[in-house]
Amino acid sequence: MNDSITIRGFVATEIKSSTTPGGVATASFRLGSTGRRFDRAANAWVDGTTNWFTVQGYRQLAGNMACSIRKGQPVIVAGRLKIRTWESEGRIHHAVDIDADAIGHDLAWGAANFTRNTGGQQQQPDGADQGGTTGTAGQGSGGDGGVDATEDLPDFDEETGEVKEDAA
Repeated sequence: MNDSITIRGFVATEIKSSTTPGGVATASFRLGSTGRRFDRAANAWVDGTTNWFTVQGYRQLAGNMACSIRKGQPVIVAGRLKIRTWESEGRIHHAVDIDADAIGHDLAWGAANFTRNTGGQQQQPDGADQGGTTGTAGQGSGGDGGVDATEDLPDFDEETGEVKEDAA
């Protein structure tokens, strides 16, 4: 079975990072996804059954998972669904895994701050080279003609986030 899936849920375990014998970075965590429905009789929201998945990421995604995702956070995962079945001591067991293509915080529950990867050169889908963009969204070759989106921003105090007086 190799089907695409997008699922919302919460991170139930700490991220486990490792490296394959071939040197490929991997990271995984358990994801719980609980459906909710409104019970008119009780006039309250009721939790449904929780479905459990093991989410697996590779290479750059694995490193970003380890740096960005924490236990308890709400996330959205897109990837390929894999169902494994095996027999042990006369019982049949099943495991549901997702080989993740993308993982992000569920912004319906809070705010996040994106930082673009730096260093290592990555290929865009059309084969154009990014050339190691900096850590600010809107910079580099993201379709803005290479214009630095931060050049028009005023100076601000790093501690308070307020605009400095001389820049105002």
